[in-house]
Amino acid sequence: MAEVELWIGIDVGKRTHHACAIDHAGTVVWSRRVDNDQTAIDDLIRSVGTANVRWAVDLTSAVASLLLTLLTLAEQHVVYIPGRVVHTMASAYRGEGKTDAKDARLIADIARTRTDLDTVMVPEPLVLNLRHLTGYRAELIADRVRTVNRLRGLLNSIFPALEIELRFLGRSALLLLSTFCTPGAILGVGADGLDAHLAGLGVRSDRRRTVVTAALAAAQRQTCVVAGEEVTAALVRRMAGRLLAIDSETKEVDEQIQDLFRQHKYARALESVPGIGARLGAEFLVETGGTLDGFATAGHLASYAGLVPVPRDSGRITGNLRRPKRYNRGLRRMFYLAAQGSLSTDGPSREYYQHKRGQNKVHTQALLAVARKQVDVVWALIRDDRVFTPEAPGRLRAA
Repeated sequence: MAEVELWIGIDVGKRTHHACAIDHAGTVVWSRRVDNDQTAIDDLIRSVGTANVRWAVDLTSAVASLLLTLLTLAEQHVVYIPGRVVHTMASAYRGEGKTDAKDARLIADIARTRTDLDTVMVPEPLVLNLRHLTGYRAELIADRVRTVNRLRGLLNSIFPALEIELRFLGRSALLLLSTFCTPGAILGVGADGLDAHLAGLGVRSDRRRTVVTAALAAAQRQTCVVAGEEVTAALVRRMAGRLLAIDSETKEVDEQIQDLFRQHKYARALESVPGIGARLGAEFLVETGGTLDGFATAGHLASYAGLVPVPRDSGRITGNLRRPKRYNRGLRRMFYLAAQGSLSTDGPSREYYQHKRGQNKVHTQALLAVARKQVDVVWALIRDDRVFTPEAPGRLRAA
């Protein structure tokens, strides 16, 4: 492999990027601002000429998509430097001052001095689409949490008994709140009116009975009208309608994620693992780029997910381990949730969890141990192109 002649660090931005090139001695060759459009980025790549270059970026999110795509099409070698690393090194390189030019030079110099950085690979279109869908779904869930908290606060200010009775805010409760959310309105229409209203919206009879009983019980405990009830009730109705819309949109996005996920070659193996459905499987594809080619072993994948402790030795004190600080948080979250889901049914995961609890591990420690085991399972299934079975393949063949 030819010796690298230039290291180019790019401080990624929404409208413009800043690129800085340094040589093998760390001397700045050039530094300039580049617009975030194809013409400007193509001109930057062409200006490098035939030099052997290593590019480095501090972001691989959506704002860097065009940049990374053009670098990939030009067959350039790009490495990723995590923001935590850039932040840690910043004070040593640039002092207190901060500019895009200084950040770009810092990124280039880190790429020059380190050989353990991950190479950036642009995922296939299917995985990119899953990235956008899963990201949008996460935003919907965050919007729902904020809206639920706001609705609860408003409802509690005018009708606390109803907020307590409908604490889980399922679909039937939201359908009720979108029309009736004050003691007067609920008592005015009565049990038959509430039941007929919910029935017309498609709520099952058992759910109708539960919600109507709870609403009437709450209304009978409050006879006074709280100041500001009219405007607050209108806001509660509006937020209940917004939550219903969010739930409907989330369901549509989940269906899109499932359809796309099942088109991937890993889908069959991933979905067979207890605790990993289409949504978590899609998150796995997004966080790994849709391929395990960059992971030599299951241990490497587990380390990338932050499920392998790192040593913290000093002097004569050895054997200390701690959780790593540099790992993929999304992948760790995915395996953690998968481990939680796998405990809902009998099987190897629950047995292993109970085994760890029997070793005096707390719940979180035992769950992380299950997640680490699941990494091995996923790795083996994808490697062998097969689906999960409770029994090991060797035992099945012996039988």
